[in-house]
Amino acid sequence: MDHTESLWSFMDQQSAKLLQQTMQHIGLTFISLFITVLIGLPLGVYITRNKRAAGLVLGFAGVLQTIPSIALLGFLIPVLGIGPIPAITALFLYALLPVIRNTYTGIIGVDPGVKEAALAMGMTGWQRLFRVDLVLAFPVIMAGIRTATVINVGVGTLAAYIAAGGLGEFIFGGIALNNTNMILAGAIPAALLAILLDFLLSLVQRAGNRSRRFTLGLLPLVLLLFSSFYVLPLGYSSRLLAGFTPEFMGRRDGDIGLRAVYGLEIRTVVISDAVMYKAIFNKKLDVISGYSTDGRLKAYDLVTLDDDKKIFPPYYAAPVVRDAVLEKYPELGPVLNMLAGRINDSIMTELNYEVEYLNRSPAQCARDFLVKQGLYKAPRNGARGIVRLGSKIFPEQYILTEMYAMLVRGYTDLEVSSKTGLGGTKICFEALTHDQIDMYPEYTGTALLAILQPPLAETGRLTGNRDSVYNYVRDAMQRDYHLSWLSPIGFNNAYALMMRRGQARQLRIKTITDLTNYLKKDRS
Repeated sequence: MDHTESLWSFMDQQSAKLLQQTMQHIGLTFISLFITVLIGLPLGVYITRNKRAAGLVLGFAGVLQTIPSIALLGFLIPVLGIGPIPAITALFLYALLPVIRNTYTGIIGVDPGVKEAALAMGMTGWQRLFRVDLVLAFPVIMAGIRTATVINVGVGTLAAYIAAGGLGEFIFGGIALNNTNMILAGAIPAALLAILLDFLLSLVQRAGNRSRRFTLGLLPLVLLLFSSFYVLPLGYSSRLLAGFTPEFMGRRDGDIGLRAVYGLEIRTVVISDAVMYKAIFNKKLDVISGYSTDGRLKAYDLVTLDDDKKIFPPYYAAPVVRDAVLEKYPELGPVLNMLAGRINDSIMTELNYEVEYLNRSPAQCARDFLVKQGLYKAPRNGARGIVRLGSKIFPEQYILTEMYAMLVRGYTDLEVSSKTGLGGTKICFEALTHDQIDMYPEYTGTALLAILQPPLAETGRLTGNRDSVYNYVRDAMQRDYHLSWLSPIGFNNAYALMMRRGQARQLRIKTITDLTNYLKKDRS
């Protein structure tokens, strides 16, 4: 994406996709809100009648809100899989507390004299509930529903991590791609949606006493109507389903390139790479965007499709370091280069497999590798200074960072501070250029397309040659950012499309062109 492109130009170009994601986001918000009101409101009423249960119910709902959103989704995926069901379940659980608590507080706060008058008039318990309690508690109950709505709009952005759609697709894709326009294209509509819905519900909250019973009866129907927005955006009708990461969806060497160069039209969901491998293994997906050295290729018996039209550039890993740090500690560069040429594709795949599938720690794998290579030394005193190492949020980066930390501690008098799991390219690179970390492992293809973003003609000239890409990245990083791109580690962790081995063999798909042709036949 061109840095000079304005936000409004980007949003105009992506208007169809933005509309689809906005409708999905509204649908997810209201489906979960509908379920929350359906369950939370009666629960709130129940605990006004059973005070012993009030503490237990409110306490449980409160505990649910303390669970981090990502962790809650992680708990739900093994049980509910991927897609809208775990996302809606998570949003429902987060929205429960304000609805239950406000229903309870609103009804408890009704004037006892009014309740006694209703009883004296001969009203039954149900009549008093619907004609008195709920009507008088209506503003407080609506305040809880407003809070739940705003929570759901915000937390709903995480649905993109598990293939449930919504505006999070743009946000997480932009973070991974170092693309501010992409982040804002998701964040601004999400913020406006929260403000708009809160405003509309505030108008409902101010309804007069006479219209409150009618509004309470109409509310579930309105929620149900907006819930239908989720199913309105329709994708391609192919039988195969692809799961692509947010980053892959927005890259020239990703979904954009596949459509432009191959003409690949496949039904697609956006999903986090943390769950997409398990999803394809469990036959929830048929095609995924992966990495050629990922250990889960071996663990889940997947095959990579040959990139026969060469849209994926070389992705050779190397440490990128701030010049100021190398000038301050000149001994650091040679130590970081000790891994140069030591790790090929098969070695990196095996190391990833041990961490991702055999559940060995990155530190254990790193130490064993260095020992085997004769590179491991016991740490020195680290009195000369501190080097801050960073990494992205996947196992390969953790392994490499552990190796670099051990080498620095063993071969220099420097101490190491590790800041791992920083997220995508944007976060790591921003941390590096803003003096928050001193180095992290990066890939030539990522630097070329996600950071430097040269013109298309220049990209086309470079991508077919490993050395040309490396030299361009090294020189541009030095010139534009005062960063040193050290020697390549040796392996090429390129993007790839993957399928289950048995399915690919059955459908006779070996290349991306084969996949494209199969989909064309499938639609005809």
